[in-house]
Amino acid sequence: MPVEFIGLIATQDGSESSPATVPFIDPGYAGRIARAHEDSGFDQVLIGYSSAYPDGAQLAAYAAAHTEKLRFMVAHRPGFVAPTLAARTFATLDHFTGGRVTLNIITGGHDVEQRRDGDYLAKDDRYARTDEYLSILRRAWTAETPFSHEGRFYRFEDFVSQVRPVHGTIPLYFSGSSPAAYATGVKHAQTYMFWGEPLAQIAEQIAAVRAAAAVAGQPAPRFSVSFRPILGATEELAWERAHAILDRINPSRFFGDAGQGPANVGSQRLLAAAATQDRHDRALWTATARASGAAGNSTALVGTPDTVARALLDYHELGVTTFLIRGYDPLDDAIDYGRELIPAVRAEIARRDSAALPVPA
Repeated sequence: MPVEFIGLIATQDGSESSPATVPFIDPGYAGRIARAHEDSGFDQVLIGYSSAYPDGAQLAAYAAAHTEKLRFMVAHRPGFVAPTLAARTFATLDHFTGGRVTLNIITGGHDVEQRRDGDYLAKDDRYARTDEYLSILRRAWTAETPFSHEGRFYRFEDFVSQVRPVHGTIPLYFSGSSPAAYATGVKHAQTYMFWGEPLAQIAEQIAAVRAAAAVAGQPAPRFSVSFRPILGATEELAWERAHAILDRINPSRFFGDAGQGPANVGSQRLLAAAATQDRHDRALWTATARASGAAGNSTALVGTPDTVARALLDYHELGVTTFLIRGYDPLDDAIDYGRELIPAVRAEIARRDSAALPVPA
């Protein structure tokens, strides 16, 4: 199975463990980190969403102008703009980037964060809205004649767009760890995304999503897992660096008060894994998730590039074909991943795929 690597870019450096050194919107930094990911062999980069962040579509357009092949996964929350407008917005962006846009659909697991943008729906209602929203979005990209819609959340008449995605549609990535998330995601998304849990728990989630797809009569999606790799020249140096990062983590810097406890199931699962022990499987470390309140993808893979590559391959054997990896030192880590980690994983998967091919008669 081929493998895909996703990084993350932003308009400012810094992370939970390191304060920013540039202005909140620094075009120079945005261009540098996008180029670093392209040069490092990443397939695409995620542009995150928050009620306090810059607009992701505009960042994608800017970064695309400074790269050639890198694709841009724009995180998008249904409900804050009409799906007909979103369809035109992202189809337009797709043209100006040369067909390099994907979407990460985020229904929203934090009530407080949703309300900052004026959304007061309960969680299950948000998933119902997302389902309706994505059905409209996908039809808006392909309809050649006007169509009308009257649903629970949206109503319009005689809509048709003259702008359609470069390749006919835009790939959708979806996340969420509740049954409502599974049921919605398998209807619309090509790739289902998980945060970095122990192998047994990821296998459990993959099975649950595949079962939901079977119930819905849909093909099973691809699967992605997100990690924060912490590399070192030796195991000892990697763990020394990991503990130094842990000591510096300030959850309020990016994610607010972790002490309130997360409302979303994904974060609850990460904290449950962290409560049992810090180290799991070959290299998974959950102490960083506990320290940051599991706000976002926050579990680490710690070790030499070879150890971390083998850890990623363990997930690949479960059926994971996409890895979202980002570091606590965003720019330098992206470069290091491209130098040592990504090539090792790709080479081993290529070797295994070649060995599995039938021998010509």
